[in-house]
Order: sequence, then structure tokens, then C-alpha cells
Amino acid sequence: MLLEGRHFRRDWSSGYDIGRKAAAQNLSDIVAMGAEPTGIVVGLGLPADAATDWLDRLTDGFRDECELVGAGVAGGDITRCDIVVIGVTALGDLGGRAPVTRSGARPGDVVAVAGRLGYAAAGLALFREGLNGPPELLEAHRRPRPPYARGPEAAVLGATAMLDVSDGLLQDLGHVAEASGVGMMLDPELFMIHYVMRDAGRLLGVDPLEWVLTGGDDHALVATFPEDVRLPPGWSVVGMVTEGDGVQVRGVSLDRAGWDHFRE
Repeated sequence: MLLEGRHFRRDWSSGYDIGRKAAAQNLSDIVAMGAEPTGIVVGLGLPADAATDWLDRLTDGFRDECELVGAGVAGGDITRCDIVVIGVTALGDLGGRAPVTRSGARPGDVVAVAGRLGYAAAGLALFREGLNGPPELLEAHRRPRPPYARGPEAAVLGATAMLDVSDGLLQDLGHVAEASGVGMMLDPELFMIHYVMRDAGRLLGVDPLEWVLTGGDDHALVATFPEDVRLPPGWSVVGMVTEGDGVQVRGVSLDRAGWDHFRE
């Protein structure tokens, strides 16, 4: 579910951007279980001031994001509402494989990520400050780019646990650690931080590693794999699964672990 004013603003994002974002957020959950997306169903609440051309662009966004993975918009429902509200149900096919869940990580596994981390959080910070920063970051807030192909690939490679990063890497890995009954140790030196992130960090006085570790909405994938699995390009090892519980970052202390929907 996406709510205007919480997940997007119409003065920051076009209807097309919002449609792409809403579809991407849900399709990424399908690939994060190792499945191939097949379609989405959309529930839509619209205020009276939503123009017809804006709605057309919104639905174009749904369609075009689904086409990236060979899926379609199967249907939905619409009603009047005070703000724009979008509820999406995504469907997928495992092709006979078992789903990759959060509960299979084991001590000795490696932790690996695919896709961008921190870009959307940096873009949101720039928008909030009214700054015209690197366009890659502003665009990342408007429209995530999940690494769709990496999810089914990870399942075939033998991933023991996986999920998409929607609420921040530390927060979401914490769910894996809890479900699997393990701990995790991340190495900050293993994260590749692009120069545009460093530029934005200097502009805003923020260590970009904080965005990487705690920023949500990029919908990267994070998975655990047996140590002897040879990972293909697109995956980067960033840590290890350990005995114990919780997620730690070697040599780093952070006040917040990520986004919590019910925390002030």
C-alpha cells in the first residue's frame, strides 16, 4: 500500500513515476522469494482533483514496470478518496521450486546484495532540503530499479534466505536473522559507495554509509548463500552469518536501524 504524503508526493513525482514505483515495490517481493512475476491487481483511491491524463500516466507506469518482467495488470478496483491511495497485490510463479523464505540462513553462510542501496534515501533527503542534487538520486526516490533477474537466479544458486530491501538493509536483515535464529556481521569496507552518493553526503553533511545501511525504497535484494557458492556478477558479498542474534556492522555505531512504520 502506498499513501500520498507518506510514500510519494505528486509535486515531486509524476503519475507515471508513481505507477512504476507502486508496481516495482510489489514485483520485487515476488522475485525475492525466487519466483517469476506474472501479474498485479491494483486497488486505487483517487481524490476528485486527480485529472484524467494523470490517471492515464499512472496506469502507463503500472503497465511499463510489469512489462520489464513479462507480467501484466490483471485488474483491480477504484473508489473516491481524500488522497491518492494505491494498494497492489502481486502474483508470481515458482515453477515448481520451493520459495526462498527468511528462515533458512545458517552460520557460515555469506550475506550478499544485488542492486542499489541508499540511492532512494539520499534522493529523499535532497528533496526534503529542496536541493537539486545528482539526478540519479532524485530519480531513485521517484522510481526504484529492483534487480528483478537476480531473485530467481539466487534461488537456482541455492540461496538459503532472501528478501528485498524496502525498509533499510539493517532493519530487513534483522527480520532474516530473527526468522533464522542467527546473527549477522556486515563489513562496511565491502560496500561499494558510488561517487554520486559521496557528493550528496558532502552536500548534506551525512556519511553515505548511513543511507546504504538504513535507507529504504531501493528494493535491492539481500540473500544468504552457502560459503562455497560461486556468485555471478551482480551479487556482492558484504558479510557473514554467525552464531547469536541480531545484525552488527563491524566498527560502526548507528542510532537507527531503518524505517519502522509505527515509530515516530
